[in-house]
Amino acid sequence: MIRDLLVSLRPGQWVKSGFVFVAPLFARRLTEPEAGLPTLAAGGLFCLAASGVYLLNDLADRERDRGHPRKRERPIAAGRLGARPALSAALLLAGAGVAGGFLVGVGLGTILLVYVAVQVGYSLGLRSVVLLDVFCIASGFVLRVLAGAVAAHVFVSSWLILTTIFLSLFLALCKRRAEVALLAGDGGANHRATLEEYEPAFLDKLITISAAGVVLCYSLYTLDERTVRVFHTRNLVLTVPFLLFGVFRYLFLVHRREGGGSPTSTVLRDVPLLATLAAFGLVTLVVLYVRGLPSV
Repeated sequence: MIRDLLVSLRPGQWVKSGFVFVAPLFARRLTEPEAGLPTLAAGGLFCLAASGVYLLNDLADRERDRGHPRKRERPIAAGRLGARPALSAALLLAGAGVAGGFLVGVGLGTILLVYVAVQVGYSLGLRSVVLLDVFCIASGFVLRVLAGAVAAHVFVSSWLILTTIFLSLFLALCKRRAEVALLAGDGGANHRATLEEYEPAFLDKLITISAAGVVLCYSLYTLDERTVRVFHTRNLVLTVPFLLFGVFRYLFLVHRREGGGSPTSTVLRDVPLLATLAAFGLVTLVVLYVRGLPSV
């Protein structure tokens, strides 16, 4: 049972908590203990809260998941993990995440509480509302970025917030498209009623809008007068080509490799995409933390 419980916590999804480091990273304070340590704590607390939410989601979905070609193997849907221990673990983890957030600070605790409330609402019914379900999924990424800013007590640019909003919508919409494609001939509406409302052509339009928003908002952030003034360089624009390639590569995986169903798995299993993210991160670190470089 312990192994099945650990699987149900979805530790692979903890990678998403990396979004808490966005604000302190771009504030040039990630290496400072007074900013980095609270941010690290925020990331850990989001992992706890997220695992609690995943358990609640699997409990609420266990009947529908049994008719899903992939999700039927999840421990709760397969009957290997009972409802009572799963519910107990979910409440413990979600409660610990929120309580720990309030110990770090009221702002962080409030954000974690909102995150849990939104995700519980999603599991209990918001998932059945077309488009709102996508925004619920996307909110998790945005709240993580805000949590990092609050925990580290740093300013986060409006352009970065907009970039995160569009990126999170992009990932959520690609996830829906992958689900629609997977269940097209397998009774998707029987698994989730909203999937019947999502046609691939419609989703493709929304994905295109979101992808354009990601690239546009991030590009404007790198060229914004405040950004240049704070960092004393325009070199951050050098990261834009990596972002472009990453978005294009992700779209390729969604359309040609049946990816996108799990953003984490899609990224971690594709070497070119991983290499692009690594290059983006490395160039960003060099531009922001190595002083005295000539500006473009």
